[in-house]
Amino acid sequence: MGLGGVRRIIVWVAVSVFATLPFGPPASADDSPIITPDRLISIHDGFVDEAKCTSCHADQAAAFAKSHHAKAMTLADDGTVRGDFNDIRFDHDGIATTFFRRDGRFYVRTEGPDGTEAEFEVKYTFAYEPLQQYLVDLGGGRLQALDVAWDTGKKQWFWLGQGKPAKPGSTYYWTGPFYRWNRTCIDCHSTDPQANFMPNLNEYRSTYVATSIGCQSCHGAGAKHVEWAESKSRDASMTVRSDPGLPKVDASACFGCHARRTKLLDGYRPGHRFLDHFSPALLRPDLYFPDGQILDEVFEYGSFQQSKMSRAGVTCLDCHKPHEAALKAEGNALCTQCHTASPPERFQKFNPGGDFDTPAHTHHPMGSTAAQCANCHMPERTYMKVDPRRDHSFVIPRPDLSAAYGTPNACTGCHEGKTDAWAAENLDKWYGTAWRSRSSIAHAFAGAAQNDPASVSALRKLVADGEQAGIVKGSALIAMSRVGGAGVATDVKSAAGNSDPLVRLGAAEAAGNLPPEGRLDAIGKLLGDETRAVRVAAVTALGSTPSLNLLGDQRGAFNAAVDDLRAYVQANVDVAEAQNNYGTFLFGQQNPSEAEKAFSQAIVLDPALSGARLNLAELYRATGQNEKSERVYAEAIAISPDQADLRYGHGLSLVRQRAVPEAIQELAESVRLAPDNSRYRTTLAIALDSVGRTEDAFAMLGETIASGQPDANLLGTAIQFGLKLQRFPKTLEYAEALSRLQPNDPQLTQLIEQLQAAIKAK
Repeated sequence: MGLGGVRRIIVWVAVSVFATLPFGPPASADDSPIITPDRLISIHDGFVDEAKCTSCHADQAAAFAKSHHAKAMTLADDGTVRGDFNDIRFDHDGIATTFFRRDGRFYVRTEGPDGTEAEFEVKYTFAYEPLQQYLVDLGGGRLQALDVAWDTGKKQWFWLGQGKPAKPGSTYYWTGPFYRWNRTCIDCHSTDPQANFMPNLNEYRSTYVATSIGCQSCHGAGAKHVEWAESKSRDASMTVRSDPGLPKVDASACFGCHARRTKLLDGYRPGHRFLDHFSPALLRPDLYFPDGQILDEVFEYGSFQQSKMSRAGVTCLDCHKPHEAALKAEGNALCTQCHTASPPERFQKFNPGGDFDTPAHTHHPMGSTAAQCANCHMPERTYMKVDPRRDHSFVIPRPDLSAAYGTPNACTGCHEGKTDAWAAENLDKWYGTAWRSRSSIAHAFAGAAQNDPASVSALRKLVADGEQAGIVKGSALIAMSRVGGAGVATDVKSAAGNSDPLVRLGAAEAAGNLPPEGRLDAIGKLLGDETRAVRVAAVTALGSTPSLNLLGDQRGAFNAAVDDLRAYVQANVDVAEAQNNYGTFLFGQQNPSEAEKAFSQAIVLDPALSGARLNLAELYRATGQNEKSERVYAEAIAISPDQADLRYGHGLSLVRQRAVPEAIQELAESVRLAPDNSRYRTTLAIALDSVGRTEDAFAMLGETIASGQPDANLLGTAIQFGLKLQRFPKTLEYAEALSRLQPNDPQLTQLIEQLQAAIKAK
């Protein structure tokens, strides 16, 4: 990411799953288990030992003990390790990993941080089913998750990665930042976990109240409750109305972990608002399909927020038992709690009534797999190679959208080998053709993903639609701003006054795509928003705007929002991306010395993070330190030679130093590495023209235009070169294409007329 502004806050989530009965190799007579206390347990202020909860709430504790949550993380011993450690060797991509036991402990032999083979003791199990990972201690308080995991269903080892294995020293190597428990996983697998990273030592002093998820994870710190309970037992006259010392549990306690989100504060406490502690990822094209179905590992929050269920007031606890974390009913009985001919009074105004669990509706045999509500309306997608997760947006199958945009649908997902057209024909027979006309967000978001200007009006309709969920409207604003730029400033300003915090969050993030001079007017009011996630997004977008001297009475709100931003940075003090984002903000605030520290710290935290090196190199260039800039670029490219943004940034740096031939080489590399990036191609074309290679530039742009949907800048550059070369027929073709993107441009209309006349004259 360059120095022009932070587009979004990087989201980091736990690599997590849970589940049922233990499996593991029997211990030999010589391998007696060693019972040791967990050295990371510390009863934090306001908390109690979890045994205190069990002493009074035995039934709830017994139910919870059956849940996968209770087994989220445990000390590695005979009763918890499910993988086969009987001298089993697992090979993948030329890397050998051996699992074995010695002196009652569990070990792994594999490539270490420097790529040479070494032995590591397994300290903890991580998750339970359908896979179990294992944590080893690399020193400095770092617990790392092995990237080879145990498939509890097939009872075999498998590699979690994709493509080619990462190299030692990289972000996604198993000893790198991505697999670091203290940074990536800690928030969601233990009770009140505290990472306690020491930046000056680059070490951790992590602690938690309980090794795994416990009562106080969802109910909050228990000291006041224990005090209340003990006082009540001593004084029988205490009224039942006295404060029991615990907050009411709501869905926010679930969303804290079951969401793709960024942590804004340390130490989430149940009873507090989700958006005051976390900033959720909205419907980005790298995370969701155009129709809102889950694409990447986004957990449940984002899809559920889109659903009619959510807008009707349904919560997690309507379907899931709070302690067992199991479903309240099996099969379709879960859905027919509400979706019956006589729905509960609570939901009657939303009209879910009707007989749905019948062949007349499902068109499949009663009780069959295909007749299960969840299989049609909550299709699964597999993550981490073995972990199927259900989409929670509760969509209807739309094979027509699948044919148009590649979105999943339950029909062809179940009937392998059948086509989307086949599925659509069957739906027509069963339900008529009205289903094809149902409104969908897919058309607007698919168009935006292709940078189609026509998508702006479709997205604008979504924002104005009172039936759409807040997360959809907020996401539509971001997509509009990316495609429409300054033309949607009024839309962003209007949305900044919306009552839904997710819409305001979308407006704040969308402002980062507006011209800097227009951002303050659009979202200045959001600096004092009641929701922390909105304030942080707003101050991030405004950090480098030139009009901050016009803040006036908003200066206090801006400074307070900066404090919120600093709290986010502190909560993510060990996350390189957070430090990089903060460096970008500081540089926008014309504080290059502090920005340099933030970028440098990001590089210490993750030496392979190319964005931080690129930003540091650009900071040095902007402050006249060209030798330092070139050195940082050289270091970055040596580490990540195939990173297109690095090659492009280096090319621009060389252009500014008037080393144009060398710049052309770097820009050409960026195009080779990212052939679909029209900005890279346009810049390369301009560089080629500057050294007299206009023919080459024009030919390259022509190839790009012929192969896809070029943007306005690329077409404008091609028109400029076509006029220069007097290639009037091709130039006319490009001008007409540009006019379709900009239909009301009088100068463009005049140019087309002149080109037509010139062609006739010949």
